[in-house]
Amino acid sequence: MLRFWQQDVAVRFDHVLPVRRGQKQYRHDEQGSVIKLNHHVAPLPEAAPSGYRELIIAREGLQEPRRMVDPDGNRVRLVPPRCDGVTQLAVAMGVRSLSEHRKFYGDILGFAEQSWSGGPAFGLGDSLLLLDEDGAATVDPVRQARGWRYITLQIADIDAVHDELRSKGVREGLAPITLGDVARISMIVDPDGNWIELSRRASLVGGLS
Repeated sequence: MLRFWQQDVAVRFDHVLPVRRGQKQYRHDEQGSVIKLNHHVAPLPEAAPSGYRELIIAREGLQEPRRMVDPDGNRVRLVPPRCDGVTQLAVAMGVRSLSEHRKFYGDILGFAEQSWSGGPAFGLGDSLLLLDEDGAATVDPVRQARGWRYITLQIADIDAVHDELRSKGVREGLAPITLGDVARISMIVDPDGNWIELSRRASLVGGLS
């Protein structure tokens, strides 16, 4: 897996973060975003895929898209910059209801909507979330299983944002917790139950208080 990501996809390895006994996170930098490979010593359960279907990375020098699959079956696509509006990273996502997810990402989370060749998209910082309606998309996917399982958003004030989103009816996945001196995180879920991590990482903001 590390050979695929570091050599074939050519993302830059940053460091290993011990998460808990039996789990380590191999963190890779890609144009200011972090691609996390969570390695579990114990076998992961067989589970239906989440709504997160494919990671798309804009790569200078490419003339046409290049589709790839990692050793666990995760789909990756390298594309020329600005292909489908992707200037850095994008996540292609299957959702049961476009209207519910447009309300969730636009009205509730406050991200700006734009379009791509497959339908609506939302700009999350310099990254894109590409939505495609799929009536067979999984509802309430398992968080710890093989495959793309969650995305992370960096938030300045975890507790305030988490409480505000809950007051708007967003379902809680994990109440805010502090992970040593590394980060304070929480989790919410989208209308289909896909996991979204909210993170205040000390190395980015200078502290957790």
